[in-house]
Amino acid sequence: MILALTIWVITLVTTALFIGRYWWFPAVASAHGPALDQQFMLTLVVTGLVFILAQLGLGYLIVHFRDRPGRHVRYSHGSNKLEILWTLATTVLFFSVVLAGQDIWASLNLQNAPAGSLQIEITGQQFQWNVRYPGADGKFGKTSNTLINDSAGNFVGLDERDAAAQDDVVVPTMAVPVNRPVELLLRSKDVTHSFFVRELRIKQDAVPGMTVPIHFTATKLGTYEIACAELCGLGHHRMRSVIEVLSEADYHNWLKERSD
Repeated sequence: MILALTIWVITLVTTALFIGRYWWFPAVASAHGPALDQQFMLTLVVTGLVFILAQLGLGYLIVHFRDRPGRHVRYSHGSNKLEILWTLATTVLFFSVVLAGQDIWASLNLQNAPAGSLQIEITGQQFQWNVRYPGADGKFGKTSNTLINDSAGNFVGLDERDAAAQDDVVVPTMAVPVNRPVELLLRSKDVTHSFFVRELRIKQDAVPGMTVPIHFTATKLGTYEIACAELCGLGHHRMRSVIEVLSEADYHNWLKERSD
């Protein structure tokens, strides 16, 4: 009985903590964020109900089949009908949740960024982020792995012989204008990293040898942390930066200051 009561109390407390949102997401700051939060809530409600019912049932079975004087053990070899039933139910539930979130997932991962989006290149390395903006010509210059020289500050291997590369801006922090579509081009110099900004509801791996695009529109002014969400070495905990969401005018001033 004590074990059953313990299970029920833990279930009640954890359910109350989620319903009260005592540990919850920070306020959303991107256009796609509300749809993602809605999908998360749907998934949480569905799995939460299953969790509650399972724990209530577990407590009941513990009490009902507890050891009693004179009771003998009877073993069950299972039921094919019940196994088919709960497998089908789980399958239907799983695909229903997946289909409900298909549109928002596809809009972020399968659709191209809107025309005119601001392109920014993000290169991860142990243990920092390198953010590259095209210069006044609006074009990214050529890069080469053979030209990478961290000690000289050439973190992404800019080829200074290329005119388009001479005005590129490479900085350790990031800024974007509010309410303007942004396309990020994620790269990695060494191992797999993961670009993660909680408030923007963005998490995407940066994979060596690949350029991975992802797009978003920031909707709220502020400064947010960029974290690496993929264990990438002993200094993983230090791999963080910030993204500033600024007004259009402040963004251009921010970029100009770093171009001079």
